[in-house]
Amino acid sequence: MPSIQDRAPAAPDDDHFHDECGVIGTWGTPDAAAMTALGLHALQHRGQEAAGIVTYDGARFHSHKGMGLVGDNFSDARVIAGLPGPHAIGHNRYATTGETILRNVQPLYADFEFGGLAVAHNGNLTNAHLLHRALVRRGCLFQSTTDSEVFIHLIAISLYSTVVDRLIDALKQVVGAYSLVALTNEALLGARDPLGVRPLILGRLHGAAEGGRTGGWVLASETCALDMVGAEFVRDVEPGEIVLINDNGVRSIKPFTRQRERFCVFEYIYFARPDSVMEGMPVYSARKRIGVELARESGVPADVIVPVPDSGVPAAMGYAAESGIPFELGIIRNHYVGRTFIEPTDHIRNLGVKLKHSANRAILQGQRVVLVDDSIVRGTTSRKIVEMVRQAGAREVHMRISSPPTTHSCFYGIDTPERSKLLAARYSIEEMATQIGADSLAFVSIDGLYRAVGKPGRDAAAPHYCDACFTGDYPIALPDQGDNADRQLSLLAEDH
Repeated sequence: MPSIQDRAPAAPDDDHFHDECGVIGTWGTPDAAAMTALGLHALQHRGQEAAGIVTYDGARFHSHKGMGLVGDNFSDARVIAGLPGPHAIGHNRYATTGETILRNVQPLYADFEFGGLAVAHNGNLTNAHLLHRALVRRGCLFQSTTDSEVFIHLIAISLYSTVVDRLIDALKQVVGAYSLVALTNEALLGARDPLGVRPLILGRLHGAAEGGRTGGWVLASETCALDMVGAEFVRDVEPGEIVLINDNGVRSIKPFTRQRERFCVFEYIYFARPDSVMEGMPVYSARKRIGVELARESGVPADVIVPVPDSGVPAAMGYAAESGIPFELGIIRNHYVGRTFIEPTDHIRNLGVKLKHSANRAILQGQRVVLVDDSIVRGTTSRKIVEMVRQAGAREVHMRISSPPTTHSCFYGIDTPERSKLLAARYSIEEMATQIGADSLAFVSIDGLYRAVGKPGRDAAAPHYCDACFTGDYPIALPDQGDNADRQLSLLAEDH
């Protein structure tokens, strides 16, 4: 859920992609706020800038939002006690634009003639600029700079009578990749974009609930959130589906024409937690199989396979198993690094990688090392990691990447640099190896990636996944990027 303003540059020492939020909703459990907070803990990897929860107690909505991690905001029992009610939604935010400010923290809430509505959104609307400008011309007053607020205003101006019909009306006007949860006086709603790029799953809570009812329902970005709260996985929310959950159960609404699914393949490579199951496939198993494909395609004589922790670990395990070369933790990650108070001078930035990673000299000294990581974005971190391993005495350093070269920016809910900043968009693989200081560099092929996630290879005519960051094949239109934006804006304004 990036801002409708231009993206802010990432920190110079931050060379990974970042997902843009995790969402969760609970319905029909007496401790909904606590359950939602626990689910947000499980989804912390999807956004670390801010967290928020909105609950409904049958009469009033209650909200608490704050900057920082879930534990920074929801560890105090008094905060949870201030969020009563059996229904809740929550959100973890990763900010991609401008300053991180409280008014951008979700869930967003508004009062309507039909009652209250809270919305939490993961993804990116590719016509957010157009919609924002048209809505402002109509007199809508935006309180945030996040594209998620577009949903609120589209629902507000809709001429339909029911909340569901208003939501459908809004979804038919937006373009992009999204999953969202919404809470009203009468229901918990979940929706997923027609191509299913962003994930959303449905789970069931068992046990006694308020008013003598049994069980409850959960919507979440990943199955790891269900595991955290003790819920049973029921199914994925289908692409283009809206699920309405109330005291009568779950109702499925499918207002869109069915299209070929294009689930984000990078969820398997990096974003999802390894203990989650995505679209029926365990993420951990997929990552190990990517490592197997990588070893088959680009094996090299070596003494030790070393992952760049933590995201490179399963792929390195698969690489080691396939190659027969020992797997070792030659790099140790410090899991307790917060935001440093040290002035970020160039010298400190050059040392900054050691705040997160340190070389295990006993494993690396005198060895031919294969480093396995999930991706190379700008190349800054890879260069520092290779240099650190060499300084620890490695005789050779070979870099192997468990994704294809990232040559294009993502516009569908992943924070990526503009294309001119992507190393693979500017250099050949051999030149990239020189740039990062490795003896050799190789990436898994796009066909190898597809094989690892259960397909025989990429069908160029009908690819199963969204892989635009590797191929430039954008499955969803990018109206905000087009030359005809003003013309589209005029047409949009006339239609409403």
